[in-house]
Amino acid sequence: MAAEQDVTQHSVSAGEYIAHHLTFLNGTGGAQKDLIDFGLINYDTVFWAVFIALSGGFLLWFAARRATAGVPGRFQAAVEILVEMVADQAKDLIHSTESRKFVAPLALTVFIWVFLMNAMDFLPVNLIPNAWTAIYAGLGHDPHHAYMRVVPTADINATMGMAVTVLLLCLYYNIKIKGVGGWAHELVSAPFGSSKNPLFALILGVINLAMQLIEFCAKTVSHGMRLFGNMFAGELIFMLIALMGATWTGLNAPSVFLMLGHIVAGFAWAVFHILVVTLQAFIFMMLTLVYIGQAHEGH
Repeated sequence: MAAEQDVTQHSVSAGEYIAHHLTFLNGTGGAQKDLIDFGLINYDTVFWAVFIALSGGFLLWFAARRATAGVPGRFQAAVEILVEMVADQAKDLIHSTESRKFVAPLALTVFIWVFLMNAMDFLPVNLIPNAWTAIYAGLGHDPHHAYMRVVPTADINATMGMAVTVLLLCLYYNIKIKGVGGWAHELVSAPFGSSKNPLFALILGVINLAMQLIEFCAKTVSHGMRLFGNMFAGELIFMLIALMGATWTGLNAPSVFLMLGHIVAGFAWAVFHILVVTLQAFIFMMLTLVYIGQAHEGH
């Protein structure tokens, strides 16, 4: 019904409603103009990502403080199961005990952080944006420019930023485990090997290096884009379902039918989205472990 109020009271079309809700708060007063603009900061993404990170850190700290040696409570048991699950996955993929001391807690942090950021999608579509609009107008600004997006993982800047961080960790462990010389040799000798013939060795070296660079780029882009694509699509579907309720014009057949569709589709998508939110967090964590594990292995 909040979507109905937005569409009717402010006389905006469904397209304008969606466009407004998909615009970030970045100080420009509107949508990003260029595909890539390093001068822009999406303040809402940064705020919610940091807020959720602190909240997740507090939950883990609280669980550690309340942990007992006896029979654990439900919350402690859930955290212990999650920690054991991540530790087992890290042990299977990363054989270096020293590396696991850092990578396993990192993977746990990634899973909880991404899960909580994804879970922001369960909030009513207009709850926080409408509250922000009231605050923004109260500060004397144009309420039509009160943009606020609360799902950080629906921002490609956030997901690609995390993916690039994983890439940097992979580069670090490649150098740490194999040494600069060993990794440099791997870059020009894998996956197609080398040759004793200088000319063939040069050709294969160029091809191998190109393939390695393509592999690193492809893994990083797919790592970030997969999470972004799923969460952006989920956010958009919630908006479309909300707009079904905005078609209410009274007790007539089309309005009743669409309102029932709004309720049923909203409930069904919310239940299904629980799986999406959890699965995408798990996949992002697993790919982080897989890519770092690959950095420990030689070709």
